[in-house]
Amino acid sequence: MGAEAFAEPVVIDLGSGHGALEGGYDRSWRSTVPRWFTPVLLAVLLLISSSASAAPVRPPFTSLLRIPLGPADPYLITATGRLLTQTNGQITAYDLGSGALRWQAGRSTPVYRLRTGHGLVLMQPWTTSGAADGTTAISTATGARVWDNPRSVITIAGSDVLLAVTGTRSLSGTNRRVQGLIEVLDPANGVPRWQVRVPSTAVVLGVPGPAGNGARMLMVRDDRTARLFDLTDGREMNVRDLPAANYGPENPVVSGGVVLLRHPGPSGMEVSAYDPATLRELWTKPADGTFEVRPCGVLACFLGQDGVHAVEPATGDLRWQRPGWQSVTERGSALLAYPDTDISRPVGLVDSATGRVLVGLRGWLPLAGANSSGELLVTREVPPGARTMVAVADQESGRLRPIAVLPAGTGDCEAAPGRLVCRSTTGELVVWAYDEAAGVG
Repeated sequence: MGAEAFAEPVVIDLGSGHGALEGGYDRSWRSTVPRWFTPVLLAVLLLISSSASAAPVRPPFTSLLRIPLGPADPYLITATGRLLTQTNGQITAYDLGSGALRWQAGRSTPVYRLRTGHGLVLMQPWTTSGAADGTTAISTATGARVWDNPRSVITIAGSDVLLAVTGTRSLSGTNRRVQGLIEVLDPANGVPRWQVRVPSTAVVLGVPGPAGNGARMLMVRDDRTARLFDLTDGREMNVRDLPAANYGPENPVVSGGVVLLRHPGPSGMEVSAYDPATLRELWTKPADGTFEVRPCGVLACFLGQDGVHAVEPATGDLRWQRPGWQSVTERGSALLAYPDTDISRPVGLVDSATGRVLVGLRGWLPLAGANSSGELLVTREVPPGARTMVAVADQESGRLRPIAVLPAGTGDCEAAPGRLVCRSTTGELVVWAYDEAAGVG
């Protein structure tokens, strides 16, 4: 058949039976779905979508860093947010914010504790005789060895210098008993700026100078002669005799800008106060039963058989007293107060100016360090091996604000902003990140 047979098109008329609505496509259409169905469906879909996209609940503590560390290996948190550890004589520095390794220093003789000062790690091994076997200064920023000194190097309060000394067996604390030569070092290079020789032994401590003049060095020799030196050039500025006393690590002490000395008097123990710039005696008052004087913020606290007495350092006037307390220690702008029944467990966090208990702490143990707001962190006292709660001592509310329960096998912690550094029963030092806002209430 040829192609011309298909020239005429074939048209088939289906009429209205092809499935179109009668009346055409412009006729209105009514849904058979109930009106409530659509909004309910949208609500369900929205709920499912939001649940699927919501972030999972964060755990209260997240392990940021785990470091193998023996129970006798020391560690230190610096003011610049670094964690320093020593294992087998090697020092390692980590960033506490990220957990990143910053540097590792070459091996040296292990030390029983790490000390820092003026941007340096002062590595000071100790011999069996109790004397330091030299000091190595390592940069906290890079881990590089900066200088070495053949003797013990110590800091002095309020000053930008270091002291190279030869200590006696009572060398400890903020006031040091030394002997022989004292050299004042430049921290940048370890070079002596000036030196002075002690005829026998002496206690040295930093004392405040006049406003804008920086700290000075007070040296109290064992012949009871007190000598005041300018730390910049070594000039002897004042000298005077002091009463006989048991000069040692805790006596004398500087509190509220005044030098306080506990010593025997004609009828019992006394405390005398001296101006740090002139060494002039300001006052003397009876202090029978007092076994130690400590700084208490802007006040000075007498610790003794009759409890704690806080006095105004410039005048000796009594500000407050607590007969049921045995001891206090400074924690930031506040104090930790300890009862006369147990010096290891505090009764509370105390306002140093008034002696008022800000937060009760019975049954809780304070951690070293503080959170990002400078507040004290504590753990609940529990039996060995049990898990414990971490809380913030909130001075504003006067209550403990729980954060969370520590992971199992965790203890011996130290606080830092947003971090807890704890030893673990597995032989590790663990850096835990935490969020106070996600606390348990």
